[in-house]
Amino acid sequence: MDDAKPLTGFTIGVTASRRADEFATFLTRRGATVIHAPAIRIIPLSDDTELRRVTRQIIDKPPEFVVVTTGIGFRGWMEAAAGWGERNAFKQALASTRLLARGTKAKGAVRAAELCEEWSPVSETMAEVLDHLVAQGIDGKRIAVQLDGAPTEGKVVGDLCDLLGCAGADVTAVPVYRWMPPEDPAPIDRMIDLIATRALDAVSFTSAPAVGALLARAKVTGTLEPILHAFRNDVLAACIGPVTSVPFIELEVPTTGPECPRLGELVWHIADELPRRAITIQVGGREFSIRGSCVLVDGEVRRLPPAAMTLIRVLGAQPGRVVPREELMSALPRGGDAHAVEVAVARLRASLRAPDAVQTVYKRGYRLALDPVEYVDMCRDGTV
Repeated sequence: MDDAKPLTGFTIGVTASRRADEFATFLTRRGATVIHAPAIRIIPLSDDTELRRVTRQIIDKPPEFVVVTTGIGFRGWMEAAAGWGERNAFKQALASTRLLARGTKAKGAVRAAELCEEWSPVSETMAEVLDHLVAQGIDGKRIAVQLDGAPTEGKVVGDLCDLLGCAGADVTAVPVYRWMPPEDPAPIDRMIDLIATRALDAVSFTSAPAVGALLARAKVTGTLEPILHAFRNDVLAACIGPVTSVPFIELEVPTTGPECPRLGELVWHIADELPRRAITIQVGGREFSIRGSCVLVDGEVRRLPPAAMTLIRVLGAQPGRVVPREELMSALPRGGDAHAVEVAVARLRASLRAPDAVQTVYKRGYRLALDPVEYVDMCRDGTV
């Protein structure tokens, strides 16, 4: 396999609504097959009278603090002000306040506007923002908080506003945009099905609302438990940062992500992580690397029918172990009998172009024909 394309044979779901084409290009250049299904859509509020009223209020009387929660929200806010002919006045007002940026994206948007944040939390959490503000002494202080765009104004940001108010602050909530479900749910429904059937190796997330929207849709379609099981066992949940991971963490779903929450870093992280996690074994003198919807045989992609792909995953989970026919029957996508297993095994051998890779063990079942040295090593390790 070409080292420049470490994602060859892997299929990755992309849920981003912004910069999705750029992200997909980064992944495909590294060999991945990309399935794109926006989990959310962003509705700007440039014509929102409340946003304009709040912006004018900040220009006329800048608050002591302004909390920027998302990069996209802050950029949209600046663009809306420019559309009203107020960009310079708004920028001057913000320059006179104490700007707090919740995370890396928010900080980047602030600096792109040629402004400078006073402080940003290491954890990128609202809890740390709250602690920092309370420590400053905010009784009677005016604080503007940019909402995070969730349809209900966002529980976490809403809680921050409430708690700041309880601490004596005069809080102004700033509605900049809204997250909404996609108008056409078909692509995200397809992605949910692919997750549930392990046809994806990883799914990438660049915002917590995208995670929440996918999980909410799965709950509506009755597939929440299957996709949670898939994420906990086989499908990699790749999140750009700790804030994005929160909805998964609350459901005890493991996530992975780069140390620096940037899009390019997420690509590199996925390109490192997926090959490391793939099952790679020596079978019949050839190297097999089992991936979500294919097998690499000596670096060449072998696309398998769904039933055959299911069998190779089951056989590869414990290489060398004899898997009973009954276990393989129950694992088939639509179930089946002994004949269905035989047909799937035949198709597996044909698709791999390695007829001796899967051994039939008389009256017991099937197993992968591991090379002798590897089989001995696995016996010593207790794997088989």
